[in-house]
Amino acid sequence: MSETPSTVDDGPSPLPLAAPGTPQLTIRAIITGMLLGGIMSLSNLYIALRTGWSFGVTITAGILAFAIFTALGSVGLVKRHFGILENNAMQSVASAAGYMTGGGTVAAIPALMMLTGEPMPWFIMLPWVMAIALLGVVVAVPMKRQMINHERLRFPSGIAAAETLKSLHASAAEGLDKAKALFIGGLIGGSVAFFRDATFKWIPFKWPDHLPIPGLKIAGLPAEKFTIGVDCGALMIGAGAIMGFRVAWSQLLGAFLCWFIAAPWAYEQGIITDTKYKAMVGWTVWGGSSLLLTSGLLAFFMQWKTVARAFKSLSSGFGGGGDVDPAEAVEVPMRWFLYGVAILGPLVIGLQWAFFGIAPWLGLIAVLMSFFIAVVASRATGETDTTPTGALGKLTQLTFGLLDRGNVTTNLMTANAGAGVSIHAADLLTDLKSGWLLGANPRQQFFAQFFGVTAGALFVVPAYRILVPNVDAIGNDRFPAPGAQTWKNVAEMLTGGLDSLHPTAQWAMLIGGLVGITLVLLERALPRYKKFIPSAMGLGLAFTFHGWMAISMFIGATAALILQKSAPEKAERYIVPVSSGLIAGESLVGILLAVLIILGLMPQG
Repeated sequence: MSETPSTVDDGPSPLPLAAPGTPQLTIRAIITGMLLGGIMSLSNLYIALRTGWSFGVTITAGILAFAIFTALGSVGLVKRHFGILENNAMQSVASAAGYMTGGGTVAAIPALMMLTGEPMPWFIMLPWVMAIALLGVVVAVPMKRQMINHERLRFPSGIAAAETLKSLHASAAEGLDKAKALFIGGLIGGSVAFFRDATFKWIPFKWPDHLPIPGLKIAGLPAEKFTIGVDCGALMIGAGAIMGFRVAWSQLLGAFLCWFIAAPWAYEQGIITDTKYKAMVGWTVWGGSSLLLTSGLLAFFMQWKTVARAFKSLSSGFGGGGDVDPAEAVEVPMRWFLYGVAILGPLVIGLQWAFFGIAPWLGLIAVLMSFFIAVVASRATGETDTTPTGALGKLTQLTFGLLDRGNVTTNLMTANAGAGVSIHAADLLTDLKSGWLLGANPRQQFFAQFFGVTAGALFVVPAYRILVPNVDAIGNDRFPAPGAQTWKNVAEMLTGGLDSLHPTAQWAMLIGGLVGITLVLLERALPRYKKFIPSAMGLGLAFTFHGWMAISMFIGATAALILQKSAPEKAERYIVPVSSGLIAGESLVGILLAVLIILGLMPQG
């Protein structure tokens, strides 16, 4: 295969492997990674249920761990220096934990819950999300040697994590500065959530959920009725700052089209009979879901060269030997992949049958598909830093819509398996890229993922059951669950057919689908003008959550853009830590307050 800039890493060169005995996956690295990753997985769960987005935790965890051990060392509580390779191993643990929301807790599981009206018990959810995550870790083994060692795919987030660790451990002052920024952001976000959501009588004032736009009316009603206003949470500001200006202005455009034009028109026509969010989004989501579906699938199929390279390189990954991999002693042996698949494959098939009534032959097809989906998703991540789990999940839904027509449980949970396996395979390869650049031991990073998956599941599953105890807690003002809305609608469409939808919803699907296709083709035809072309993801998601969320995320993205233009060095140093702090602070305090209500330590609002 020829080495071209599009497929071969042109970033930093790898360092020689660290000397044997260099501390890497130490007990303190494991414990720190499990705690930090588990806590940040709660933040990802909260924000994904609200906005449909989730954010990587690797760099944030690295900054926090560095600051924690530097502080402990300065007061003599830690004697041995927390080295860069220990931090890298800790990041592998934390990253695996943070991505446990990819196991279905923000998409397939709440979608199934909305369709059946029944919550998924924790004793089903816990082994299910762990099994598909561990299978994802295992199937990454044959891909590492080919994609990282030989082809040297970029995996940009892996490069960023490695470079961040280098800068932190080269300059203690910079690392502590970033940690302070993250802490300040967390304090602000947490304070906003507390004064908004806490119901103690002694609280002197209540922070508003959102602010209406005075005097603005739509369809004869206050604009607030159509979710137009400004969200007052810090979380949305931080999310907008991280996601970037193009996606944010695309969401703002989508919010205008949805909540200023489409929803008011449907209300005036009597198609929507209530201005409650659940009633409105039950209609608006069809156009947004169709846009997301067609744009995701077309973008995926237009990367046919990536798909071809993925399967072409698969045999090389299984071969794994020769001059491609001189450091065989520290590589994960191929027999571990075979053992893992032999154990976890039947386990996932068995869980699908026992928990969801999915026939074993369909479960086998789902597991086989998940392996090939993981190959494609991992290569796409390596080349573009984007893991197309949404599009690949919909592809699985379409497949099983034909194989087991009318069964929404089969449709959702087989797709859940494929998406979960692919996101964890891509996550491990991204971590291995970082370790490869730092001279880390890949076997130790492989084991790190197992600790991370365990921690993430133990944090995320109880938190999900606390936040979403019943079907009424999802798809509402607090948790719109945009990702789940899309998965739910695809399953409904494949089950009931288009005839079951209101004619205007069918037209909305057609228009949304055509817009999604057009946006992808425009991006491909006019790459120089991409920043002026709306993001299909941002535009489509705006039809699945509140307008005031899109407005606030746009404010955050605009503030970040201004800082990047006026003070690029400060932007580079502070945007990610401060924004991550805002997100983590608000989401973690929100979860804490929910726990206090359950324990009876705070009155119900």
